[in-house]
Amino acid sequence: MDTLKTVILAVLLSLSLALPAAQSVNINTAGKAELMSVRGIGEKRAEAIIAYREQHGPFKSVDDLESVQGIGPAILKDNRETLSVGDGEVAKQ
Repeated sequence: MDTLKTVILAVLLSLSLALPAAQSVNINTAGKAELMSVRGIGEKRAEAIIAYREQHGPFKSVDDLESVQGIGPAILKDNRETLSVGDGEVAKQ
């Protein structure tokens, strides 16, 4: 019985480690490292988001990310559920 419990716990643990944590990234406050945790956002795109934000002010909508050079519909589509502007707004589909 103990062996079965151990196997079940091991399987559950490995499944939980395999699933990505769905945490929201606030694009108005996220630093470079946090932005780079978003799928499709590397160092250059993270820097571009921060520069755009500093020049134009906070994003009003997640969809405004498309105004940043290098960010297109595909990146938004892949990350809609995890991006926000900080007031609970998440990109609309």
